[in-house]
Amino acid sequence: MRRICLTLPTNRPCAATITAVAEEAAYAVRHFDVEVHLLILDSCPAPAHAEHADTVRRIPEDPRIVVHHLDEAQQRDFLRRAIDRSAATKPDLLLELMLPAGVSYGACTNRAFLLAAALGCESVHRRDSDSRYQAMDGAPVFPVHHELLSLGRRAADAAPHVTETALAAGHLDRRVAMVGSSFVGELSVDIGDILRIDPDVYHDMVGLWAPADWSGEQKRELVEESFRGAGTDAFTTDRSTLTLVDPMRVDMCNIAFHGVHERVPLPPATDTIGSDYFLIHLVHDAALPGVLHNRNIVNYYTGERRTDSGFTAYQLRFVKFLLSMLYFNFVYDRMARAGASLLDGQGRVRPSVVAELARRSASLDRTENIHRLDVLDTAYRKLGGRYAEFAGLLGQRRERLLDEARGDIEDFALLVEAWEPLVRAAALTSVPQRR
Repeated sequence: MRRICLTLPTNRPCAATITAVAEEAAYAVRHFDVEVHLLILDSCPAPAHAEHADTVRRIPEDPRIVVHHLDEAQQRDFLRRAIDRSAATKPDLLLELMLPAGVSYGACTNRAFLLAAALGCESVHRRDSDSRYQAMDGAPVFPVHHELLSLGRRAADAAPHVTETALAAGHLDRRVAMVGSSFVGELSVDIGDILRIDPDVYHDMVGLWAPADWSGEQKRELVEESFRGAGTDAFTTDRSTLTLVDPMRVDMCNIAFHGVHERVPLPPATDTIGSDYFLIHLVHDAALPGVLHNRNIVNYYTGERRTDSGFTAYQLRFVKFLLSMLYFNFVYDRMARAGASLLDGQGRVRPSVVAELARRSASLDRTENIHRLDVLDTAYRKLGGRYAEFAGLLGQRRERLLDEARGDIEDFALLVEAWEPLVRAAALTSVPQRR
């Protein structure tokens, strides 16, 4: 029987989502020979945490489903013991990178990776608290169906379980490292108002995602498909493709990893959207097989984003994402060139290559990011209202943001170098709570 980790990190009230993900766990054990460890990593304040705990208590008992609901104190306790066991040279910094004070999409998923190792799980299946499942004929459409059909199998053995195969024969002996899909509904990044106010400004801002040397046409194409997921089409029938999955076709609210997450972590940058997407690119560039399916999750916006504080926080995360691309575009380009040399003789990702590329990127000239901030300043001021007010905040934080972007990639390199010993140590470390 396989043991898997179905995880839901959250920093917002999401009792309904916890119930829905528990139903996905129940679906998994009904249809597959698996034991599911449902891991809820809860960073919410006490009232929301208490509501979540009550929701967890109401999850129907099943001997093949083990629920773990960990608050930040319990997560910190586990991390401290695992880090100490790993004999890391900078234990306090590692703890800060794994459980920072700010919001970090990469760090919360990294914690799930380590806890999955501690629980003896061979794969990690991630969902998000601001999403829900599609339904057909009144029944939820669960992504875990496709994930468990293929994940971890040799690609050749997974081929009979997909609709089509678009994978070179030379890759068929490798194991499926990732199974994923996307979302339908609202844009994954909360910038739809910018598009409605001024499409040209929207293009200028989103186009900053691209490498500076891309042509205008390449940037236009990127803008057109950015943050839109799978559009709005409702699920009607299953489709799945065994392939080298295009990173633009999957989302971290709807993803599962096997093997690769134990070799390389996600970037732990704080207050930066997209910081959790690195492994999707790594799987593609290393030519590791994946499955792309169409059980898309429904994305929606929580009310907090519409508040003044929520607006400012989210726009800052968007800006930091754009600044991070100076470094990640370099790393992605070099990984694509490296191709199969990213793998060792056993077909596993070589962390040393990833760490070295991250460290090299940290020495890049910051002129490109200075230009990004100039464009953003003009764009936000042109939009007016609270966008113009946000431009003032960016001006005050300009040098700090430039420094943080470089520091974030340096932190990532450090974490990659420490990751494998940390995973091994986590596998020997007990988990604080188990229901």
